[in-house]
This record gives sequence, C-alpha cells and structure tokens, in this order.
Amino acid sequence: MIALIDYGMGNLHSVHKALQHVGLDVKITSSVQDIKDSTGIVLPGVGAFPAAMANLRQFGIVEPLLSEIAKGKSYLGICLGLQLLFTRGDEGEGAEGLNLFKGNVVRFKPDVKIPHMGWNQLKIKKNTAHFSGISDGSFFYFVHSYHVRPEDESIVAVVTSYGSDFVSAVASDNIFAVQFHPEKSQKAGLQMLANFGKMCK
Repeated sequence: MIALIDYGMGNLHSVHKALQHVGLDVKITSSVQDIKDSTGIVLPGVGAFPAAMANLRQFGIVEPLLSEIAKGKSYLGICLGLQLLFTRGDEGEGAEGLNLFKGNVVRFKPDVKIPHMGWNQLKIKKNTAHFSGISDGSFFYFVHSYHVRPEDESIVAVVTSYGSDFVSAVASDNIFAVQFHPEKSQKAGLQMLANFGKMCK
C-alpha cells in the first residue's frame, strides 16, 4: 500500500485517481500507522509553505515521515512535497522546512509572470529509474510561484527554463520530488507515477 498523505493541503483526489489508474494500491491517509505500514509515501500539496509545515506538525506527521524516509522507504514529493524537503521557505514571513536537503525555497523574480503556470519542458540532468520511458524534453504541467535552490547540486535531477533555469526535480537515494504535477501531465506523468510504483515493491 502506498500512503498518500492527507495534511489538508490540496489536490489529493487527482493524485489518488492517477495512482490508481496505473494500477497502484493507494490509500489517502494521515495515520502514522499507515505511513509506517506503507511500501511508499507520496506527499502532494498545493498552497503556502508555512501553512503546510504547520499542518504536518499539527497532524503529527513530521517525525514518522522523516523516520520512514531514513529507513529507505520510497518517497515521492509533488509541488509542496518537493519544497518542504528543504531548509526554509521564503513565502510569507518564512518558515523552517523538513531540512532533508540544505537550501531555500524562493519566489520567482518579477521579470517573469507569476505564477509559472502551464506546460513546460524537462531537461533531465540525472537519469534515474523514475524517468524510464520518458524522453528528455518531455512536457509536464506546472503551477507555482516559488522554486527550490539546493545547495548540493548532486541532487538535481531536472531543470526547467522559465526566464532562467530553475530546479524542477531532485533525486537522492530513495527520495524523488518534483515541482510539476505528474497527475496532470497525461501520458508522461502517468508513466512517471507507474515508475515510482515499481520502485515501491
């Protein structure tokens, strides 16, 4: 069972439907026991970084989430599920993140239209199994105003151009997280979710 974490932030049902569509056993949950019992964890989310961190703490999810990731369980972060992995988010008054990766989450410069919304291309820098069957230059769907700035360039899996290049996916051991929305990205997005499912078995 893949645990699709419900912490009150966003697009759970579209992610749930897409994971089911590719044949995965998935459960929407905020139960610590479900997180522990799962074969993989998906953390989605749309909204503000400070509110997301507050909700994760309120639901008591932070410690079990970090613990299961540390044990090597496969993790997929989508949108906020990528951003929350970093040290700090600049949105609003700012907030501390999960700090699994050093770096900040920063707003796009005002020389581009904010939010970055719509289809854009992936420039694959680190060709992991998550990209099996997905071509470099494939289009995925984005909607966000902030992006991650990792201190460690070795975790950068994908960059995307919007004004200039920004990091749109990271990969490190059992952690894979993306700024775009695979659940809204048609065939290529479903392929990515299916690839993740294979890595959870």
